[in-house]
Amino acid sequence: MLFGFRELQGVKDRYDVLIVGGGPAALGAAVYARRAGLDVLIVEKTLEGGQLNLTTYIDNYLGFSSIEGSELARRMKEHAESLGTEFLNALVQKIIVAEKIHAIVLDDGRTIEARVLMLATGTEPKRLNVPGESQLVGKGVSYCATCDGYFFRDKDVVVVGGGDTAMNDAIYLSKIARTVFVIHRRNKLRAVKILQDRAFSRENIKFLFDTVVERFVGEKRLEKLVVRNLQTNQVNELTVDGAFIAIGSTPNSGLVRGLVELDESGYIITNEWMETNVPRLYAIGDVRKKNVRQIITAVADGAIAAIHAAENYFD
Repeated sequence: MLFGFRELQGVKDRYDVLIVGGGPAALGAAVYARRAGLDVLIVEKTLEGGQLNLTTYIDNYLGFSSIEGSELARRMKEHAESLGTEFLNALVQKIIVAEKIHAIVLDDGRTIEARVLMLATGTEPKRLNVPGESQLVGKGVSYCATCDGYFFRDKDVVVVGGGDTAMNDAIYLSKIARTVFVIHRRNKLRAVKILQDRAFSRENIKFLFDTVVERFVGEKRLEKLVVRNLQTNQVNELTVDGAFIAIGSTPNSGLVRGLVELDESGYIITNEWMETNVPRLYAIGDVRKKNVRQIITAVADGAIAAIHAAENYFD
């Protein structure tokens, strides 16, 4: 180990690598950092594995034809833990950057330092915040068509939204599902024209404009939606097997706002090695600006960052 340590309620006050967030990117980074001989602490506010725990089944992660999201999260954590990664469930209130040592301040006032700090705080999908939504997440309600679409083959589904993501999701699902209903609160789409044209050309994509979701209904699984037309105020029920919410996502980058460079949407800008404009401060996974946000790309981000850190900051 590279530092002399002081024990602080089971957690040392300084680590080689400190990772904020506990999803696939964080766990991937931990595995590679530990293999390089660095000591690692992952600080996660809820449950390791991140949004994996909200996904019922995953069939697009290399090596698994089908696996429950919570099971994949458990295996990833066990792998990192088996190599000596330490874990702490706590809320990070503040990040402090300095020339040689960065630090985090926890909600209980404790400060933990590290030579390298990695942000793997992910994103939060924007929710409709209507009755039944939270209870049916992973039970028919999803925020990722490419993650969960396969499980709705030849079934009827809904995509809520009118932007690029929603149209991409609808087009993708139209190749799998029997019928795809697109619900959009406005009378025209916001997506770029080429995506609109592709969506309109699909016979099994049906559009419900000027419409909002009032409620998700179901016991063990999603059974139907209650929708309302904003022009007529008429309320109807729509029987579907799945609902994909695509109204955007929000990067969890508030901790470093004003410290690192962000894009206009709040995503952290990095170089090819996942470094921000602050040396030894990395952003990995969905919180950084990139085109593809999948489990496999998150793990790759973590591996790249850990390898770069080990080769450049731990001589």
